[in-house]
Amino acid sequence: MAGEDSRNWSDESTMIERIANDVSNKLLITPSNDFGDFVGIEAHLEAIKSVLCLESEDVRMVGIVGPSGIGKSTIARALFSQLSGRFHYKAFVSYKRTIQDDYGMKLRWEEQFLSEILCQKEVKLFHLGAVEQRLKHKKVLIVLDDVDDVELLKTLVGQTGWFGLGSRVVVITKDKELLRLHKIDLVYEVDYPSENLALKMFCRCSFGQNSPPDGFMKLAVEVANLAGNLPLGLNVLGSSLRGKDKEEWMELLPRFRDGLDGKIEKTLRVSYDELECKDQEVFLYIACLLNGQKIDYIKNLLGDSVGTGLRILADKSLIRITPSRRTVNMHSLLQKLGKEIVRAESIYNPGKRRFLVDSKDICEVLTENLGTENVLGMYFNTSELEEALFVNEESFKGMRNLTFLKVFKEWSGESGEGRLCLPRGYVYLPRKLRLLYWEEYPLTFMHFNFRAEILVKLTMENSKLEKLWEGVQPLRSLKKIRLDGSTKLKEIPNLSNAINLEKLNLWGCTSLVTLPSSIRYLNKLRKVSMEGCTKIEALPTDINLGCLDYLNLGGCSRLRRFPRISKNISGLILDGTSIDDEESSYLENIYGLTKLDWNGCSMRSMPLDFRSENLVYLTMRGSKLEKLWDGVQSLGNLVRLDLSGCENLIFFPDLSEATTLDHLELNDCKSLVVLPSSIRSLNKLTRLEMQGCTKLKVLPTDVNLESLKYLDLIGCSNLKSFPRISRNVSELYLNGTAIEEDKDCFFIGNMHGLTELVWSDCSMKYLPSSFCAESLVKFSVPGSKLEKLWEGIQSLGSLRTIDLSGCESLKEIPDL
Repeated sequence: MAGEDSRNWSDESTMIERIANDVSNKLLITPSNDFGDFVGIEAHLEAIKSVLCLESEDVRMVGIVGPSGIGKSTIARALFSQLSGRFHYKAFVSYKRTIQDDYGMKLRWEEQFLSEILCQKEVKLFHLGAVEQRLKHKKVLIVLDDVDDVELLKTLVGQTGWFGLGSRVVVITKDKELLRLHKIDLVYEVDYPSENLALKMFCRCSFGQNSPPDGFMKLAVEVANLAGNLPLGLNVLGSSLRGKDKEEWMELLPRFRDGLDGKIEKTLRVSYDELECKDQEVFLYIACLLNGQKIDYIKNLLGDSVGTGLRILADKSLIRITPSRRTVNMHSLLQKLGKEIVRAESIYNPGKRRFLVDSKDICEVLTENLGTENVLGMYFNTSELEEALFVNEESFKGMRNLTFLKVFKEWSGESGEGRLCLPRGYVYLPRKLRLLYWEEYPLTFMHFNFRAEILVKLTMENSKLEKLWEGVQPLRSLKKIRLDGSTKLKEIPNLSNAINLEKLNLWGCTSLVTLPSSIRYLNKLRKVSMEGCTKIEALPTDINLGCLDYLNLGGCSRLRRFPRISKNISGLILDGTSIDDEESSYLENIYGLTKLDWNGCSMRSMPLDFRSENLVYLTMRGSKLEKLWDGVQSLGNLVRLDLSGCENLIFFPDLSEATTLDHLELNDCKSLVVLPSSIRSLNKLTRLEMQGCTKLKVLPTDVNLESLKYLDLIGCSNLKSFPRISRNVSELYLNGTAIEEDKDCFFIGNMHGLTELVWSDCSMKYLPSSFCAESLVKFSVPGSKLEKLWEGIQSLGSLRTIDLSGCESLKEIPDL
């Protein structure tokens, strides 16, 4: 009986609780609007409410995550203010770990928490677990702010079953991993405001209105950008400028550009200080050297183990990793914080810092020989130099631990030639370099003491180099060489030791004659780009680089022999080469070709055994092709075929197997008379261009290419019948065709999705009665024989352009 009484009491208690909640929701308190003046907050609140799903009686835990200063707590307080009237029991609490034994800390957390939510002055507990006992049947609203310890969650909101039906728990944190550990899957990530919204936030703080007053727009936009659109930064900088005139703004701008406001730094610094030493180091590498780079690039330079540090920084909202490109991005204010932390390592002697990023500091170090073994990286923007810099010949000797050296120009103004003056025509470079990136390197060769034992990436674009170095270098760590635009480069050194090289970029090296035969040893080489190497006549032969899948030889106008260096190439670009028919037979040996660009090709047809089954893109514009191939080819992967300008093309191949073709471009194929009926199989074709096909007489009839949206037949002067190949065309261009009979034009009435019809000198006297043009945006028929327009043109709300110029037979224009 005692058990039954207990159950009855529990049921009655739950029923009373539900009735009380229902009455409270309907009658008691209207939502607060204390935060209504905060710019953009309503959108956040609506999004979070959607995740909370307040109509459901389930118990829900929701995380709000984002970096420091983005406004998480403000949003959460506004949410709490709006929703608290729906709950008899509610609490907005923020706890930090204290230095005491774990049990005592957790007990104190529970006491404070229950005191807040039960509105009792003091709650005294002697054991853990009281939260579940006391709140089991209560509908509660709990907001835990600035959570940095998963033990807090375990102690106060361990499970949804601890709380009554309809309860909501909101956890605000910078750490996504903390939410994952507590199995909180419903997460709202607070994003940075748009530029327009950020400017509005800033103007509210600085001017007390939504937009800048006259004369302040440019200044306001710059300061908002300097704040990185971070709400904390917008608030702090805006408040500091409030009430100041334009001259005072101009005086403060340099300070904002160069440094970090103390209040902002203090807030952001907390997140950095909470990191372990290894992760702090990764943070500084990103802030000073590697922001905006891809994860693979960063791993190549810092080692695979850095992946763990990157994940931790991302979880703690200190960086963002774009899913598509796998690129690491750090907010501009966090980047400034990192640079300030490094600057503080040695305020008066920059040569003792780990990273050198300020051009003035770098000039001081290089001219006065202040570099020490502390220096790990240098990031030198030479476009900031106001005069020539004469580098001390001992400059780099003291920096024996220099690992990353990047000398670059950020903008394309003056050439900068002569701004860096190197002593005695050479510069000593440390042996520990992993990154050597030096744009416009002014010397003709590298110093003889240069050693590249652990060099990973070598980039010397637009250099004055004639050769890199003498002899054979130990290059076992080297993965990428980039020498684009080095127009004086005559030779590439022996690369036999570069067994891990993956990319070789030599675009625009117009003095380069050949590649060394030592490339036969580069079994990990995946990409070679030699576009515009106009003196290249031949490449090493009888080589099969097993990993090479991309080769760009576009513009190598003297290249006569086919590049027999790999049978595994997937992307091949041969535009503008001089390879003839006899040499092109080597194409038969390339098995996995997915992209072939060979504009200007001299072949009359593809090799007999050409393998096309993997082709995705085939571009042969302006070639001498008379036909592609005989018979039916396996083209199941082909997406784009471009044969524009092939004036000798007479026979068009059977495309019945090209079921994935999306674009077909045949502009200016002046010998082409007809397309084969096999195009009826192109159900995914969206774009057909045949502009200037002057011998084209007919297109296949009784065909409906379901996906075709764009059809261009401009200048097909022998085309006499209307192109009945699709009822779904939205853009139709018929200028200069020979379509004469009105009866042929009835088909146009079936194109219900037509948005653009362009047909100059059209012979139609009237449009077919079935013409239904609800979607029409542009109707251009200059010089046509139209006598009247169609009924219902007045009601076309989407119509934007009508061109009836030169329509001499037009008798009347309806009221538009």
